[in-house]
Amino acid sequence: SGSWRRSRLRSGAPARRGFSSGSAYPRVPLSSPLPGVPEPVFATVDGQEKFETKVTTLENGLRVASQNKFGQFCTVGVLINSGSRYEAKYLSGIAHFLEKLAFSSTDRFDSKDEILLTLEKHGGICDCQTSRDTTMYAVSADSKGLDTVVGLLADVVLHPRLTDEEIDMTRMAVQFELEDLNMRPDPEPLLTEMIHEAAYQENTVGLHRFCPTENIGKIDREVLHSYLRNYYTPDRMVLAGVGVEHEHLVECARKHLQGTRPAWGCAKAVDVDRSVAQYTGGMVKLERDMSNVSLGPAPFPELTHIMIGLESCSFLEEDFIPFAVLNMMMGGGGSFSAGGPGKGMFTRLYLNVLNRHHWMYNATSYHHSYEDTGLLCVHASADPRQVREMVEILTKEFILMAGTVDVAELERAKTQLMSMLMMNLESRPVIFEDVGRQVLATRSRKLPHELCAL
Repeated sequence: SGSWRRSRLRSGAPARRGFSSGSAYPRVPLSSPLPGVPEPVFATVDGQEKFETKVTTLENGLRVASQNKFGQFCTVGVLINSGSRYEAKYLSGIAHFLEKLAFSSTDRFDSKDEILLTLEKHGGICDCQTSRDTTMYAVSADSKGLDTVVGLLADVVLHPRLTDEEIDMTRMAVQFELEDLNMRPDPEPLLTEMIHEAAYQENTVGLHRFCPTENIGKIDREVLHSYLRNYYTPDRMVLAGVGVEHEHLVECARKHLQGTRPAWGCAKAVDVDRSVAQYTGGMVKLERDMSNVSLGPAPFPELTHIMIGLESCSFLEEDFIPFAVLNMMMGGGGSFSAGGPGKGMFTRLYLNVLNRHHWMYNATSYHHSYEDTGLLCVHASADPRQVREMVEILTKEFILMAGTVDVAELERAKTQLMSMLMMNLESRPVIFEDVGRQVLATRSRKLPHELCAL
């Protein structure tokens, strides 16, 4: 230490380094433009359509909907009025099978790899999702490849080969997904199935969305074609696009989706289910052994999960937006994330439940809405020894929904809902799905110009 001190005295004190906040540099506030930098020129949409939804119905009943959101890429897809709610006359699980079989071999493409290679030429990706009332085949790609994308979608939807090998692979995939669903620590997908099964017993949206184990070996090509013949018809389809010119999309639809003969033939649909959802109410219970499920060396905590729901309204009714605001006001989340940014720390389920009852692991609000009904649910988790108290607390929160609402609380929920809407407007797939679903649901009604992405 002595030699270091002597060398420091000989060389003198180290030079002081100047930072941007030091006196050696001019202090320019961030609100002022930098000198010598040209003024930015921003693109405008003055004189052009401002994201107005356009809808055209073709001669065969197919509807074409679009929003011209500007950019290099577009999202286009086919949405169909089909899903698990229409399987009352069929083996349960057909829609689940079709979701797994999507984008497989067709009349034009020998394998899924060929489809992916075609999409890669336009920087595209594909996906298929099936809900209780809608099946969606979607592609996001460069706007210059719109004709190729629409042709590919038409082939995937109307001309799937459904080979024995593909169906066998799908059986394995469905079996694996069912096993994963029963083993995963997150109970939310399973609880959602159970609350629908209890609320609408053996009808429409209460039917199983996932294929039951006993039906995996029974679904074959003949069963799939029978279902496709009744529900994959032009009058039940919408070709929706975001980021495309409407006339160009209509032209592609006429070229690829009009006058084509599907793989299952042109026989007229005879067994179309037009049932309206009937709310019955009820209770469904399931006991699971989670002793062998663990994310680490510590065993997974033994918990009881409760989901309580009440019938709400469809997304075509005027009360849909108030229910959406109410869902945001209830909010909630998990006990490990409820206080984080954007996790609902000012919502009722956080303030009244998670913040006051430390033994609660979760308290979250959900709102499921369909064309003819809806469900407002609250999911909670706690130790099995405190189930009774947990149910009493949730029931109390449901009763308090009909009470007075603080002005600041209501405005905060509205602001959160609008913020979510604005974020969704920046996401093409979300807009695309909402455009398609709204057109599917309205059918003969007039389509509103402003669509809410909730």
